[in-house]
Amino acid sequence: MTSTEVVLVGADGCKAGWIAVRREPGMAPSVNVFASFSALLKAVPDDAVVAVDMPIGLPEFSGKGGRGPEALVRPLLGPRQSSVFSIPSRSALYADTSDFTTVEAWYAAHRRASEVARATSDPPRGVSIQAFGIFSKIREIDTLLIARPDLRGRIFESHPEVAFRRLNGGEAMQLPKKIKGSVNPAGMAERKALLCRHGYAMDFLDRLPPRGAAADDFLDAAVMMLIAGRIAGGTARPLPDPPHSDGFGIPVAIWA
Repeated sequence: MTSTEVVLVGADGCKAGWIAVRREPGMAPSVNVFASFSALLKAVPDDAVVAVDMPIGLPEFSGKGGRGPEALVRPLLGPRQSSVFSIPSRSALYADTSDFTTVEAWYAAHRRASEVARATSDPPRGVSIQAFGIFSKIREIDTLLIARPDLRGRIFESHPEVAFRRLNGGEAMQLPKKIKGSVNPAGMAERKALLCRHGYAMDFLDRLPPRGAAADDFLDAAVMMLIAGRIAGGTARPLPDPPHSDGFGIPVAIWA
């Protein structure tokens, strides 16, 4: 199997659900938003290779720096390392799975998750608000991979800044994508130029992202698609190498 023979998908979580950049063999890439990860998978062939910017494989107990992959990739990223969240234990991820209808309920759930996280980590560590914000997305993929082991050879975790570094000859991006929560045009331009060197057309990258997704989500999904191609072509490498596995046998590694 090579990257020219299968459908390649790069995915990232977004406000409306999931943004996916997809390329079919011999075709230009396309971009769509899906309400759920299951809907995304239903829209692509069974042998599609999917690289996603979301933690995959959860620890029962969390050590210093997170699950393992996080601690390995942070030193590679220099000033971009704050983009790598530490992911707590599976029990912390599932401490409260409610649909939050109020801000107060959301903060209460964050406190519960932090209590469980501290009890299942050494040194004891709570949950950052940023990490808590993606818990529901992590659970979406986790429940799928627990229920369907066949997906474990098709869905791979990556991380945009690790991916950009790999595609940039081992040099981390110089500029942040966002500053104080707002898109940084210079950081976006730096990444678009790199994506174009790896085959994207600038007019594709310059288009408005689909409704419900932000401009940086779009670029992250675009770079994930290139990593899916590296995985399909056998040139991607996992960190750690070989991958760890969690209590369900799900591989734990960041690929790039």
